Amino acid sequence: MMFRKISFTWAISSLVLASAVAQAQTSAEIVQNALNSPSRPAEDAARDSSRMPLEVLAFAGIEEGMTILEMEAGGGYYTEILSRAVGSNGRVIRQNPPAINSFFSEEADARLANNRLTNVGSSLVNFDELDAEDNSIDMVTWILGPHELWFSPGGENLGDPEDTFVEIARVLKPGGVFLTIDHNAASDSGTDIGGSLHRIYEGHIFELAEGAGLTLLRSSNLHSNENDPLDVGVFDPSIQGRTDKFVLLYQK
Repeated sequence: MMFRKISFTWAISSLVLASAVAQAQTSAEIVQNALNSPSRPAEDAARDSSRMPLEVLAFAGIEEGMTILEMEAGGGYYTEILSRAVGSNGRVIRQNPPAINSFFSEEADARLANNRLTNVGSSLVNFDELDAEDNSIDMVTWILGPHELWFSPGGENLGDPEDTFVEIARVLKPGGVFLTIDHNAASDSGTDIGGSLHRIYEGHIFELAEGAGLTLLRSSNLHSNENDPLDVGVFDPSIQGRTDKFVLLYQK
């Protein structure tokens, strides 16, 4: 009986593992098709080697038909990929705070002109007042942005950190996921460097996410760089484009 019990457990574990592998492959295929779109701007493709969208979104488990809230969508590099990946039955809500939208608006306006990404909508709100119904979002992404919670352009606050993560948890469906990537900082650094070096220690994000009721599913070293000193600004020529970044996936 004991042998049968062990064998049954092994069989179930094998099925779960096979399912997980199949899903990862499916996600990778979905993203690869989006990257291969002939309508995708060539300048976007030139950034793929450093931004690694195939690996990142396969890690997150993106699926067709998802509703995705893209926090701090910026000029839309990831918007373009997400839009094509979720397909005509999916939806992408791109969010930018009003105080920093002008930094990206020219690129974003050109990308969205003539309704070329028909499943994408835009929302100009701060991080702590997300424009989505309760339990309505399959995936929230926040790529290279959480540090902005401690950035105050022109003296304007972009959102309270704790309230922001409560909002992320609010809009996610039960079982929905939150993908976050940012420039890492030293473990003994304070949150204030988010507004100066544009970095944040991943432990600070972990505390905020866990405090809002989100659970860490997995992390990745996709964007790790052990040669990053972690104490220089991300736009410094010595490290720009090669910073050490954490990649975390949480679940509601």
